[in-house]
Amino acid sequence: MNLEAMAKILIGIGLFIVLAGIMLYGLSRLGAYGIKIPGDVYIKKGNFSFYFPVVSCLIISLLLTLIINLIGRR
Repeated sequence: MNLEAMAKILIGIGLFIVLAGIMLYGLSRLGAYGIKIPGDVYIKKGNFSFYFPVVSCLIISLLLTLIINLIGRR
């Protein structure tokens, strides 16, 4: 892999991170931060709470897989 191709990849990753940050900031300003989807694990006992977003992780993984496959078909 040459230096120019690696530079383009790093720029693309950087733009993705910036866009993801802007999106998360916007969602938190709208009050949509911490949305709990049915199927996510949430346990609360006394002063202990545990939250594991199983379904959210599956949905994000599916969306990212679709996006990467669409981009990679060029």
